[in-house]
Amino acid sequence: MDFELIDKELIPNLNFPKVEVLEDKDAILSRKNDLDRALSLGNLEHVKIKIYFEDDASKKMVETTIWGVTDERVILKQGVVIPVKRIHKIV
Repeated sequence: MDFELIDKELIPNLNFPKVEVLEDKDAILSRKNDLDRALSLGNLEHVKIKIYFEDDASKKMVETTIWGVTDERVILKQGVVIPVKRIHKIV
């Protein structure tokens, strides 16, 4: 899978379908655990992580700090959000 590197500032311009990108229940649970871990790293140590996600056009990757996680979205700096359902993986 090829993911295109994107600047965090461009994410608000993207269009996100409401469809889940992961089909496997274990992968969805693993993503949730990875998000929780990334949130702790971001808040405690300001560690940047890579978020691999998909909008309505292509697969993308952003390297950033996660500031918050809700059931439906990941919150980055400056109020930028990525829907959880559109995230493939977090590294």
